[in-house]
Amino acid sequence: MRVVFMGTPEFAVPSLTALAEAGHEIPLVFTRPDAVRGRGKKLVPSPVKQKAAELGIPVFETSRMTAEAKEALRAAAPDVICVVAYGCILPDDVLEAAPLGAVNVHASLLPRWRGAAPIQRSILAGEVQTGVSIMRVAHELDAGAWCAQAHVEIGEKGCEQVTSELAEAGAAALVESLPRLADGTVEWHEQDEAGVTFAAKVRKDEMRLDPADAVAVNARRVQASGDTAPARASVAGKGVRVMSACVAEGQALAPGQVAAQKKRVLLGCADGALEVLSVKPDGKKEMPAASWAAGLRGELSWERI
Repeated sequence: MRVVFMGTPEFAVPSLTALAEAGHEIPLVFTRPDAVRGRGKKLVPSPVKQKAAELGIPVFETSRMTAEAKEALRAAAPDVICVVAYGCILPDDVLEAAPLGAVNVHASLLPRWRGAAPIQRSILAGEVQTGVSIMRVAHELDAGAWCAQAHVEIGEKGCEQVTSELAEAGAAALVESLPRLADGTVEWHEQDEAGVTFAAKVRKDEMRLDPADAVAVNARRVQASGDTAPARASVAGKGVRVMSACVAEGQALAPGQVAAQKKRVLLGCADGALEVLSVKPDGKKEMPAASWAAGLRGELSWERI
């Protein structure tokens, strides 16, 4: 099949790779333009652009479907358009540019968690399982029918690991779905509107740890955190990002109290204690929590930053 691929972040790379390895002809890749990243403020190409270059596939960079972009799409003459976390709204004439339409890899078990942050929202909600859906791209956000789903266990995994596993699962499901789409044997399932939930973009203030909250709530904030929305707190008056943590079973500690003992660092929450495993103090590199706590002085307490 001739496949035009649209994607931008690392999450989309396994799908592009799988399509190429499956022997599909990919005449063109659309991705968002190079973006400024890191302290050096340098322009960095998207992971999808880098992978496309490695595969020798032409790339069209755009953050919206301009007339020039639409012309490039028509010239590519795709049988189908595959979209994976592109980050660009596709108008109806783009969705109709391929005979088999456009399909999307969405990181949730639709109809649950339509929207921008399905992975983080599933973790924050305390769900034990999430997944990916291969869906038709529709005019309404993430509302299209789906033809395949794959499940991924969350457990104690951090957001980065869950994202990586979902990316691989989505790539496999996408490649398995295309032959059925081509021969007309694919079965589409309309989403049950009664089960719809929305995954709004996670705000930084939502991820701030708070001693007034339950320990499980704070633990899930750490689990769901990332560079764009880190789990932060103020300990002994200094800002720190908590990189990994877990519920300290059987430990009683007053809300706001800090206990640093025998290589364990505990933060008191409303109904128990959060054990901090690794941290990144402001202006410093990531380190084990015990090493960081050894440098703290005085009566220790913590609060929402």
